[in-house]
Amino acid sequence: MASALAAKMGLNSLRRKQTRSFMVRISTMESDLEFSCEVKWKGKDLLDLVCRTLGLRETWFFGLRYDVKDTVAWLKMDRKVLDQEVPKEEPITFHFLVKFYPENAEEELVQDITQHLFFLQVKKKILDEQIHCPPEASVLLASYAVHAKYGDYDPNVHKLGFLSQEELLPKRVINLYQMTAEMWEERIAACYAKHRGRTRDEAEMEYLKIAQDLDMYGVNYFFIRNKKGTDLLLGVDALGLHIYEQDNKLTPKCSFPWNEIRNISYSDKEFAIKPLDKKTNVFKFNSSRLRVNKLILQLCIGNHDLFMRRRRVDSLEVQQMKAQAREERARKQVERRRLEREKQLREEAERARDELERRLMQLQDEAHMANEALLRSEQTADLLAEKAQIAEEEAKLLAQKATEAEMEMQRIKVTAIRGQEERRLMEQKMLEAEMLALKMADESERRSKEAELLKQELQEARESERRAKHKLLEITSKAACPPPAHAADAMPPDLSFSRENLSFDFKDTDMKRLSMEIEKEKVEYMEKSKHLQEQLNELKTEIESLKLKERETPLDILHNQNAEQGTSKHSNFKKLTLQSTKSRVAFFEEL
Repeated sequence: MASALAAKMGLNSLRRKQTRSFMVRISTMESDLEFSCEVKWKGKDLLDLVCRTLGLRETWFFGLRYDVKDTVAWLKMDRKVLDQEVPKEEPITFHFLVKFYPENAEEELVQDITQHLFFLQVKKKILDEQIHCPPEASVLLASYAVHAKYGDYDPNVHKLGFLSQEELLPKRVINLYQMTAEMWEERIAACYAKHRGRTRDEAEMEYLKIAQDLDMYGVNYFFIRNKKGTDLLLGVDALGLHIYEQDNKLTPKCSFPWNEIRNISYSDKEFAIKPLDKKTNVFKFNSSRLRVNKLILQLCIGNHDLFMRRRRVDSLEVQQMKAQAREERARKQVERRRLEREKQLREEAERARDELERRLMQLQDEAHMANEALLRSEQTADLLAEKAQIAEEEAKLLAQKATEAEMEMQRIKVTAIRGQEERRLMEQKMLEAEMLALKMADESERRSKEAELLKQELQEARESERRAKHKLLEITSKAACPPPAHAADAMPPDLSFSRENLSFDFKDTDMKRLSMEIEKEKVEYMEKSKHLQEQLNELKTEIESLKLKERETPLDILHNQNAEQGTSKHSNFKKLTLQSTKSRVAFFEEL
């Protein structure tokens, strides 16, 4: 099997010599790229090709990482690609990643593409729990990640459930609370709604500004042992070297800023660091493998170079990049203000349209009610007219009966003469007839009065009908009027309703020149704003009652202890560096 593998490797080497090229696959945070490279190419040639393809000019933050045996390594820029321990199978796979982190992302990251690549990598590290993030900060970071992806919050579009397929929080945070996915989404959406007006680039920068204050942000950890054989962790980052206990990656026991280090070197597995103070002894430690020492030295040199670079005047290239970035940001701000103005005008026009529609609906309702009232008035008038006619007919009938009774009375009087007895009977009948006539006359008079009253009611009903028709005419004329001139002016014209040496020396002159300056910079480079603190405290208070204490990880407990003591990443670094270098070296050796 070994002979077959050797034969295959020899065949690959022969093929490369014959073709004078080889294939590589570059895996970025967003996509995979494939290139055909010449065998004489060095690491810098390949990195430059990738950066040109991505439109990236801030190349010093990035590198090409590859897997080698049971660890990882970074492609060296000054050596040929094929002369390094890269995989032999083609295409050779490299991961284009952030290698060195800035001290202050907002001041150092110039290009939008640089910022975006940093954002994607830091977000992945937080979600993969390579960077410890407390729950309240996780929710706030998630809201900025959502804003960077979806833009401004719109309650009509971003309804409950729109984040159900998104990975926004570390699993550790989700398992720490008795909260459903909907409850998490509600809190993220509530923070997301407050970011209205920010662009994608601004949301990503806000994400990085919060993330860079996390204790494990930008730190590369390595297992080491001191002279006493104590297992420790070495952390390498943009500010210097840090020594941690093996079970606490959050709070270093001692730190050595880059401006206090003169020389770094290694021999086999032993690593030696010379402090700038010549009276201080060299402190040494052992790592697990020689390959790890090479990686540590490479990261130390790169971080130290960037540390020195930040404290010198920017190169012409960087000055040009910053000027272009300022111009681009100014152009974007003007464009954004123009779009916001157009959006405001459109919203005002839509509000005016909605008001007109509401007013039209109101007028239509009033017209409908007036029509109904008119119809009821007409029906009442018809009914009253019918009653008056009936009363009039009854009065005529009663008058006719009264006349007949009078005639009957006269007839009785004539016939009463015939006999006294008949006269008496006739008188009695006549009396009865008179009483009946009086009664019928009274009834006729009452009916006449009732007919007069009904005629008056009919006249009033017709007057009400006339007023209702007049009001309906006024409402109809108002609804037909054109919209006000100012509402038409507010509406836009197009509105439609619808990234090998065994040792590396740092110059004394540079260090001495910078020492006073660095002392002034040993303060928190990024204090959290009052508004941010209020947001984090509010989020923590909201979800604290739902926390399951038994599920807290050791790092969660350590973070809570640091928070209770008021210890932050930068305050602890300042406190440690206030001690003399000699005392810190002695402390490290006694751990």
